[in-house]
Amino acid sequence: MTSRDEPIAAAFKWACLTELEAPKPGNVHVFANGHRMTVDEFVSSAAAAAGPLTLPDASVGARILGAVEATFDAVGANTNLGIILLCAPLAAAAQLGTSNLSDALYKVLRTLDVEDANLAFRAIVKAAPAGLGRSARHDVFGPATVSLLQAMTEAAERDRISRQYATDFADIFQLGLPRLEAASRQNADAKWATLMTYLGFLAEFPDSHILRKFDARIAEGVRQTAARFQTSLQAAGSLAQLLPKLLAWDTALKAEGINPGTSADLTVATLFAQRLRTILPLACNSG
Repeated sequence: MTSRDEPIAAAFKWACLTELEAPKPGNVHVFANGHRMTVDEFVSSAAAAAGPLTLPDASVGARILGAVEATFDAVGANTNLGIILLCAPLAAAAQLGTSNLSDALYKVLRTLDVEDANLAFRAIVKAAPAGLGRSARHDVFGPATVSLLQAMTEAAERDRISRQYATDFADIFQLGLPRLEAASRQNADAKWATLMTYLGFLAEFPDSHILRKFDARIAEGVRQTAARFQTSLQAAGSLAQLLPKLLAWDTALKAEGINPGTSADLTVATLFAQRLRTILPLACNSG
């Protein structure tokens, strides 16, 4: 890894650790473990995945598989598949040497090929995310016949992470980053801004991880509760004031095995993109 690439690895680890600091209901964070996973496992996962994810000149597929394998070597479990799938193209885009992250990402996504799909499929099968089933087309258990972008586009209607590939990461650039930046202006506490970003995703659309494990009714109920917390947190102006209620909801979600993992993954990717934009070549970055 060159000196140019080291800040990108550091940005990835920072995004993962910053996300853990916020009390995101239903997910692992420093206030509470959950779903048979611990904060320490997520910290170790971030450190293990950072190198393969930001390997210079590596394909996106190789980054994904390498990061998943390194994570399993470190903690023996799938803690970060969604994070890796989202952050691998962002890392590759940041290494193109342009000041505009979204333009660079557009180029990266359109270079994805069948081998990227094959490597990503291997990573997904290894990680075995909850609710992973078989598909009539472009099944991850078989050899890829289309590019990774085409395969993700096929899955975009049922999976929000796949949807990012199909939409040039629209949720990150059009929803996550504006909310993160607005929240950061309102309150200097990084935990506040991260939580507002997470609740923004969770309130905007039913979490696709919940949809895979449960059903639309439960996912919609979680979305509506997130919207109420988002409004309350905005009005309160203080995380401390709402923390007991947030942690009570967190406990209730975990007791039911409900994990809004997609919203957490999108939050990490937003934090990563925000930090990347600060280290790209030109300070006037408009990505």
